[in-house]
Amino acid sequence: MKVTEITNTEFTAMVQAASNKLNQNADFINSLNVFPVPDGDTGTNMSLSLASGYKYVNQDVSTNVGNLCSSLGKGLLMGARGNSGVILSQIFRGFAKSTENKEKLSAQDLADAFIAGTETAYKSVMKPTEGTILTVIRLAAQAGKKAAATTNDVVAVMDAIYKNSKVALKKTPDLLPVLKEVGVVDSGGQGLTFVLEAFDDVLNGRVNNQKGEYQPTDAEMTEMIDAAHHQSVQSKLDPNDIVYGYCTQIMVRLGKGKEVDRKFDYQTFYDYLAKLGDSLLVVNDDEIVKVHVHTEHPGKVLAWGQEFGDLATVKVDNMRLQQETIIEKDDGGQTPDSPIEKAESLAAKKDQPAAKIAVIAISSGDGLTKLFKSLGVTDIVSGGQTMNPSTEDIVKAIQNTHAKQAIVLPNNKNIFLAAEQAAKVANIPTAIVHSKTISQGITAMLGFNPENTLDKNRQAMEDNLPMVKSGQVTTAIRDTTINGLEIKKNQYMGIADGKIVSVDNDVVRAAVSMVGSMLDDDSEAITVIWGDGANEKLADEVQTGILQLDDELEVEVHEGDQPVYPFLISVE
Repeated sequence: MKVTEITNTEFTAMVQAASNKLNQNADFINSLNVFPVPDGDTGTNMSLSLASGYKYVNQDVSTNVGNLCSSLGKGLLMGARGNSGVILSQIFRGFAKSTENKEKLSAQDLADAFIAGTETAYKSVMKPTEGTILTVIRLAAQAGKKAAATTNDVVAVMDAIYKNSKVALKKTPDLLPVLKEVGVVDSGGQGLTFVLEAFDDVLNGRVNNQKGEYQPTDAEMTEMIDAAHHQSVQSKLDPNDIVYGYCTQIMVRLGKGKEVDRKFDYQTFYDYLAKLGDSLLVVNDDEIVKVHVHTEHPGKVLAWGQEFGDLATVKVDNMRLQQETIIEKDDGGQTPDSPIEKAESLAAKKDQPAAKIAVIAISSGDGLTKLFKSLGVTDIVSGGQTMNPSTEDIVKAIQNTHAKQAIVLPNNKNIFLAAEQAAKVANIPTAIVHSKTISQGITAMLGFNPENTLDKNRQAMEDNLPMVKSGQVTTAIRDTTINGLEIKKNQYMGIADGKIVSVDNDVVRAAVSMVGSMLDDDSEAITVIWGDGANEKLADEVQTGILQLDDELEVEVHEGDQPVYPFLISVE
């Protein structure tokens, strides 16, 4: 099937299909994590990042593909989570710059856009590593460029891009020895390959319904409906100005029921409903068809559906009545979110002077929150392992401080890129202190002085990072061999500064053994923070075990409530 251009319809379907593909395969991508720890989140991060991109595209009513590409780039940037999500956003940031102001995309436009995306992605990483998502996009884009030199068929170019992404993905273990040792391909590269596969599926017509559009999941259908409402209803719109007043949704079981007298044909079904209203969405597979439409005649919609099958679900809402309620609330109705209560909340905040320099730490667990705040952290963004915050989450946290300047402690290297992107778009000067762990974040705070300048604080806090060794204890989620250690599922592993150094069936022994590997002649203070999977009794046993290694060490124990890791242990 030869296609010479990509219109807004095809592009939107491509992004939607890719979002759905990542959502369906997130767990598989997560499982490719090199370490067998329960915090593999590449698939989750990429899925949530692209879902944000699709949301922006879906809400953009433009028919200009260049505008849609820009919306995709912006949505991806704001929703980007983890390094993989940020790199994906940078690929499509470059893609968007290349396609700016283009009504449609030719084969050459498509190839050029992926080349531009590759260049932007490589520039976004300080030290690009081959054998990662970067390798996959580079080799895939080069194949697209080569194909575009010989054909004007966008399908042929997309075929070349996707096929070569698979070839590049298979090469990643040869470029990163740790991947080969564990027997996996790069997880970020796998996620990107799924995105390119979905693009290729749409352009080749390998889709799930008769109109040639990608079949949304229930969650995506809900999001599309929300977008339709967003475009149709505004807070101050006069209810009488709503042309089609009933939001009507049905799901029809095709071929079932007593009233069936027609064989389902998508175009016939769609065209009739299009005459009844607006904001029409129709999606189907072989067994069901789902409908959303704003109409004055919901009964006609129901009757039309019954000609093709029985009604599995029916939902009709009076949007004029809903709009009246919205206006009443906006005009001062006493609701939980009323303007009066909002004003009281703002007044209460004004009584609390904003810090000159806000310090924002990313962590999870009530105990860690208390610990960070006792050290001078002003704000907490909930997140960390398994739930990296998005760029937008960090931006909002910065803005909500109402401070003149801000410092962000990511406390996880997988949050670095999102934090750096947030700093670029924040409305106040923001510095990033590159703390890789909770332990480093705590040590960094010892260098913070609210009277110093932003740059002096950043430098002092960064200088403190090498002063601490960070240890984490968690459980293995699969059997594997790494760094010469044979690891069985459910065993406890001690990970010291990113390297697995102990494996044991007992959590206390694993923790103490890990600390033993971290000690040197200069070691003086140990901090043990216990969380999910541990308790105060086990923490005391770890403390006792450490003192048996060296009774001159000073050992502190704190409750952190952190997920995933029973123990976080620092050595200074």
